[in-house]
Amino acid sequence: MDILNALLVPLLDIKLLALIAAGTMAGIYIGAIPGLSVTMAVSILISFTFSWDVLPALSLMIGIFMGGVYGGSRTAILLNIPGAPSAIATALDGYPMAQRGEAGEAIGVTTVMSFFGGLIGILVLALAAPAVSDFAIRFQPRDFMLLAILGLLLVGSLSGESLMKGVFAGSLGLMIGSVGLDPLTMDQRFTFGSPSLMGGISFIAVMIGMFGVSEALMQLHTIKSEAVKQKISRIVPRFSTIRKHLPLSLQTSAIGVVVGALPGTGGDIAALMAYDHAKRVTKDPEVPFGKGAIEGLVAPETANNAAVGGAFIPMMTLGIPGDAVTAIMIGALFIHGLNPGPLLMVQQPHMFWFIVSALMIANCFMLLFGLTGIRLFVKVVELPRGLLIPLILLLSIVGAYAVNNRLGDVYWMLGFGVLGYFMRLYGYSLGPVILGVILSRLLDDNWRRAIISEQESLPMLFKGILTSPLSATLMAGVVLILLSKTPLWRRIFRKRA
Repeated sequence: MDILNALLVPLLDIKLLALIAAGTMAGIYIGAIPGLSVTMAVSILISFTFSWDVLPALSLMIGIFMGGVYGGSRTAILLNIPGAPSAIATALDGYPMAQRGEAGEAIGVTTVMSFFGGLIGILVLALAAPAVSDFAIRFQPRDFMLLAILGLLLVGSLSGESLMKGVFAGSLGLMIGSVGLDPLTMDQRFTFGSPSLMGGISFIAVMIGMFGVSEALMQLHTIKSEAVKQKISRIVPRFSTIRKHLPLSLQTSAIGVVVGALPGTGGDIAALMAYDHAKRVTKDPEVPFGKGAIEGLVAPETANNAAVGGAFIPMMTLGIPGDAVTAIMIGALFIHGLNPGPLLMVQQPHMFWFIVSALMIANCFMLLFGLTGIRLFVKVVELPRGLLIPLILLLSIVGAYAVNNRLGDVYWMLGFGVLGYFMRLYGYSLGPVILGVILSRLLDDNWRRAIISEQESLPMLFKGILTSPLSATLMAGVVLILLSKTPLWRRIFRKRA
């Protein structure tokens, strides 16, 4: 009965319901603006909600979190500018659909699948949080290192026809992510003696430049062409479409929950891994991946929204944040006199069930708000190129500056935009560059921790990998993916087929 009362609290309190709704709507539009991240919005909210009661403060934060993760897909589809890192994979097939006049259908699919992924993540949080957190806590630094290597192998899925170009682009991303001070020795890396580079290069500036500015420059080639008229005859996907992709959405939702529950990862890595999984399991897509495949929207959107529920699992059960937003929420709980972790689950279980209920309500509001206003949103794609290109550049400049309020980030963004433009001209995919930047810190930090924990001995590190079932499984996955890239492996499977 206590659990039922806790679940009904946000439903029966009109103030809490209104805060969740307002937070979700605000999150959708904040997430759609490049540079205005959900993490930034939630961190600013702490100062505004410091004097509030804990339930209204959490209601608003949860709404912004849920809406913001989904909102990044809007500009990714319409302008090829991911509003958030978790929407990078969505842009790979969403933007080609918009170029074909199917922006309404693309947004409809992402909305419904985001709702489905969020639902799976919340259900796992409610029903299996202790089991998933027990699995997540077993990850050692060597396991995170192997997970990062698995992620880097996604270049085969993101690099288009040329694997070598993908490897080069991924390596470039790793190098960009390594700029700054070494986290262990504080030595300078790739700074060339410049003090402004000691703090590293803003990942948001790289992402916005590579996708936003390069897209504006690419569109200058077709500035005289007419805008693509969008077909908005149907927004809600057909039931047959949902049923067809239900198995894939279940698989990628599981990926999202597990990756989201791993501390230090998040929805961006989950979305890219889900996209790679979709390319591997989808036999004959109606449209090739990267050209507007529906599966290329289903996989990342279910995964990054399922990762929201996954991120709350270690936070609520262990007191360990799953990502940056839940780390801020832990601070908010401390401010209000609560200690997230095992004691919270025992002493104040009603708080756990309140969060589950608020997440579920925010997920429903996300579906409602996501399916409204689409006809107005897609008008952005129909703008004349003379207006659309300045709009893209304006959003890019505002987004790059908003992160750290530094003009230097705008210069970096413009520089990477020009670099991305020439890379696209010569057939290099931009996805591996962003992937390399995302994974550089995860790989670097955990490689250091893994080798230090094994007394800086490579043989001991390999022994630890082989003797741990989890590490051995991840290592086997790395080896199998590497083998699948070899011509001999492909020739054997082609003969069998």
